[in-house]
Amino acid sequence: MSALDELATAVETGKAKLVKELVPKAVEEGFSAQEILNDGLLKGMNVVGDRFTRNEAFVPEVLVSARAMNKGTELIKPMLAEEGNEPLGKACLGTVQGDLHDIGKNIVKLLVESKNIEVIDLGVDVPPEKFVETVINEKCDLVLCSALLTTTMPMMGKVVEALKEAGVRDQVKVFIGGAPITQAFCDEIGADYYTEDAASCANKAVEVLSAK
Repeated sequence: MSALDELATAVETGKAKLVKELVPKAVEEGFSAQEILNDGLLKGMNVVGDRFTRNEAFVPEVLVSARAMNKGTELIKPMLAEEGNEPLGKACLGTVQGDLHDIGKNIVKLLVESKNIEVIDLGVDVPPEKFVETVINEKCDLVLCSALLTTTMPMMGKVVEALKEAGVRDQVKVFIGGAPITQAFCDEIGADYYTEDAASCANKAVEVLSAK
């Protein structure tokens, strides 16, 4: 078994300490940083993401695996920069203004990052202006909005409107999600995509960015 296969298994099983040992081993075996990322770290995380989609894994398992993956990515970041490898794209993520729920948002962040997409996490209670400011300053490709309360759903529409008013609506794709959200609501406010769970969001983000 190569170091990459061992890495994938270590991430899948959430063994952060082992990941830190295996990354240097993979380098010694001659693998590039991109190979370590794609065929080791992300491969293992994708297995967990797929299991999560099928309800065969739960939030704690995803968090433990993500922690292990992040330990590995920290080690290879300098190597990735030297190799000139770029993320697939950039997304800004936040729970909309008035809503303080973050568990769903945090899972989205982990699974989207596992697809080699850079995520700027704006946190919770994020006003529309903050999404717009981040899109402009960070040149984001995607805006990912989360809401768990029906009372904060309209704020997603205000995010879309704020992007229009700032003249950047056509530069980004807007994703919305959360327990009360539906495809009909997505269509109503003019967002681009509704995804019913974090794994679906991550997969759709890859599809959208790959088509650019």
